[in-house]
Amino acid sequence: MNNHKPLSGRCLCGEVRYTAVGRLDRSYACHCTDCQIRSGSAFAIMLPVPEAGFTVAGETLAVPQMEAHGVAVTLHACPKCLTRLFTQNPRWKGLVVLRAGTLARSNEIIPAVHLWVRSRQPWIVLPDDRPHFDTQPATPDEWRALLQ
Repeated sequence: MNNHKPLSGRCLCGEVRYTAVGRLDRSYACHCTDCQIRSGSAFAIMLPVPEAGFTVAGETLAVPQMEAHGVAVTLHACPKCLTRLFTQNPRWKGLVVLRAGTLARSNEIIPAVHLWVRSRQPWIVLPDDRPHFDTQPATPDEWRALLQ
């Protein structure tokens, strides 16, 4: 069943807005130390969406960065308020990974999967009904299978 729905989001100051089509039930929580530092929180929640249904209004600051798994990605942020909005990963052809907290409907997100749990904060209790991994899936095909 395809339950992709229209999504929208924005940066904190509203200079950059986006629309996408995706499934909120395909989000994941990343507990790696990089996400903890970059988000200033205990974890980050991401949502992969098809690039084909993704549009951006406003200019983004595109910043290359190295992910915890050793892949160079491009982070897109608002150049005015520096809100991190989405990432493009060359290994994930056809997908954009949204920072789920920037979604207008972020309150509806419950992560489907928890990654890098070996780095999670000790007070985080993982739900029994959600898969979790010490690190992350090793290949793009394993990622796609996990989040289909």
